[in-house]
Amino acid sequence: MAENKILEELRAKLTDSLDDNNDFLRKEAERFAKEGNAEGVEAATQLILEIMPQSQKDEVERLTHLDGERLDKVQEKIVKLVGEKDLNEAKNLAERLYKKIMLDYQEGEKSKFVSLRNPFEDNLYQLRYKPEKILNRAPFDFATMLTTYAYILVEMGSPLDAIPILEQAMDFNPLDCGPRFELAEIYKLLKNKRMIIETTKETLKVASSPVAIARCYANVGYALTDMGEYDDAATFLTASVIFAPHPAIPNEMRELVQLKGGSIKQPTREEIVETMKKYDVPFGPNEDVVSVAAQLSANYIRENDIPNALMALKMTYNLTRDEEIKKIILRYEPNAEQIVPVQEPADGEGKPNITQTVNDKPEE
Repeated sequence: MAENKILEELRAKLTDSLDDNNDFLRKEAERFAKEGNAEGVEAATQLILEIMPQSQKDEVERLTHLDGERLDKVQEKIVKLVGEKDLNEAKNLAERLYKKIMLDYQEGEKSKFVSLRNPFEDNLYQLRYKPEKILNRAPFDFATMLTTYAYILVEMGSPLDAIPILEQAMDFNPLDCGPRFELAEIYKLLKNKRMIIETTKETLKVASSPVAIARCYANVGYALTDMGEYDDAATFLTASVIFAPHPAIPNEMRELVQLKGGSIKQPTREEIVETMKKYDVPFGPNEDVVSVAAQLSANYIRENDIPNALMALKMTYNLTRDEEIKKIILRYEPNAEQIVPVQEPADGEGKPNITQTVNDKPEE
């Protein structure tokens, strides 16, 4: 396995100095993380634990485990319970996981934990939020864990209790659209149209894919439908389809026609932009998001890191549809398919609805 080979290479470079070995392995782990090499990160982390004094090992165990299970394994168990419709047991376990995270990983006076998942989020976080505190990378994706807990609370009839949980999830990773989409779902349940629009505007500032942008516009479309603004709702739903088609949108459009009692005119691009201005909602991707993706791709190309360069280039292309970027992608990957994916409805297995791109069951 690749991980075993990396382990051997790293182990061969260790010395008799514990401090030197720690510094070396941490730098290697950071390098692997920047390269997106999960096996390298796992190998470096494993060696760090191996050379660690027993007292430190015990502390790491305390921080990363709950009842003898690693926190990510606990999260997997929670998701499985949700899928099995055992919400009571899922809630009990998710609540314990939440309390542990908030106790052991609370923000300090000079530092805070973040669950940023990749170099793109690292760079956009620095640009957007300009942190003054030292950022410590959390060992697991706490934003997703807290979002799952919030989802369970909503499913059990406590949407108001879920709102502060989602705010804490966004604090761990404000670049993750998942908690923001779940928050929009809560405001749909509460019929709070103003907050649906406000939440969507904030989500658009960090949305890094056509699918995420499409869901943002669909959410506003649903809110405007409830407000009786049928033509404007149709405009937002049309914008959603422009960025990423979804099988629920045609049904929603037909319902709009019935609610209005007459035909709805297909808006032009200019009319879409003008309608969005009424609600202070921007059309298209955020400039900072595009800029960070483009800069990352340029940096990776200079470093001859083609796999990561292609990931950043494809993100940039999907957001901009720039033909010049497409040419660069095809130069490195002639058979690449830069096609914005068609969104599929959420599956029916009862899993947390934090990856669904657009509601397939809009409110009545």
